[in-house]
Amino acid sequence: MDVRVDIGTQVGPDRLVNTVAGFDRYGGNLIVVDFGTATTFDVVDDDGAYIGGVIAPGVNLSLAALHQAAAALPHVDISKPQAVIGTNTVACMQSGVFWGYVGLVREICARIKAERDRPMQIISTGGLAPLFQQTEALFDRYDEDLTMHGLRIIHDYNTEQR
Repeated sequence: MDVRVDIGTQVGPDRLVNTVAGFDRYGGNLIVVDFGTATTFDVVDDDGAYIGGVIAPGVNLSLAALHQAAAALPHVDISKPQAVIGTNTVACMQSGVFWGYVGLVREICARIKAERDRPMQIISTGGLAPLFQQTEALFDRYDEDLTMHGLRIIHDYNTEQR
């Protein structure tokens, strides 16, 4: 797989694994959004090359930072709130993080598509992807085992090369 980033830049192996798997399953011109410790956006070219992406703080990391940095804010679990306007601290935090990430995903993907000036599929994966998959049409597909699929492809390739 070709990695087309600035010389000296290291790309996380998880991001490359997702690129391999995404291209194998869906072809090129992809944005793979992975909801892990960080929320990453990986751009896959039409020939399967990794051409860069975006790294944002992960959802749970953002919630933990709110709790740790503001003594009055409790630890909360992420969930889709019943309303955008929260009427208590927990609901306010859940709304801010949930709808904030919906906006983050929508805007970053729109800007990537505009910059690439071509149709692109958006694939979601990672632990919190199902939560965000249930909201508006943010993603074309959800793939819960994308990373495992990529690891298998790379393993098979390396086994064949011996």
